[in-house]
Amino acid sequence: MPERTAVALAVSPLPADRARLREILSQGNWELHEASDCCGALALLRNQRVAVLLCERDHSDGNWEDLLKATARLPDPPNLIVFSRLADESLWAKVLNLGGFDVLITPFEPEEVLRVTFAAWSRWECDFGASIAKEATGSGRPTAVKAAQSDEDWLRAQRETRTRPLAAGAGRVA
Repeated sequence: MPERTAVALAVSPLPADRARLREILSQGNWELHEASDCCGALALLRNQRVAVLLCERDHSDGNWEDLLKATARLPDPPNLIVFSRLADESLWAKVLNLGGFDVLITPFEPEEVLRVTFAAWSRWECDFGASIAKEATGSGRPTAVKAAQSDEDWLRAQRETRTRPLAAGAGRVA
């Protein structure tokens, strides 16, 4: 467990999953914030430094890849842990290859959640812990990140890019 309070964010459309994560992480020095969708998560991340982002694979307004891309714009992005009932090796490989931290299978096993979440926090602490004092303002809040567009517009553009069909002839091998 972290020696001091560590901040995590659970993002899931399922209240039961958020409640279970809250229950598991209450066993340690965790401050858990919750969001039911990607927009809610991004709004919280603008005002709160978060070390670990626990994210359901799919949401009505995006998915874990959208959140991974969005958090990359932060000065000290959280380590992303994806969770899903349908987790398999291909999801795990994709998460790791794109820069995520790990994958958890639901229903949650408390020991595994604690182990993986602590490992993600430890890595974040090594990577970004030193920048906390340097980038904080007098109020203790992180320096604001200016977004070029609203979170909703950014997520919509990400979805459209993923679902846009290939142009005629694109991707064909001669």
